[in-house]
Amino acid sequence: MRTVISKDGTPIAFDQSGQGPALILVAGALCSRLSWSGPELAKLLAPYFTVYNYDRRGRGDSGDTRPYAVMREIEDIEVLIDEAGGSAYLYGHSSGLLLLLKQP
Repeated sequence: MRTVISKDGTPIAFDQSGQGPALILVAGALCSRLSWSGPELAKLLAPYFTVYNYDRRGRGDSGDTRPYAVMREIEDIEVLIDEAGGSAYLYGHSSGLLLLLKQP
């Protein structure tokens, strides 16, 4: 597990595996990085991508800063993209997909 610090100072925990172009997995609202299909998906994709599977804020090992705002979750994804070198493919599951639709 590694962490990055989001724009508002919240630590965001993630696992990184594989090699190749960056791919960030965004889980649904009730999932942590270890409680959904993300770890298995990361294992399958690792031969082709550098996979980032992270805990959305307030879940798992990531911190949380109140009040909640969708924009803060988008900023979390942006800091992970920066960590990945400035560009990444994005995969969203359930409400995680909705966050990706808000990406600039």
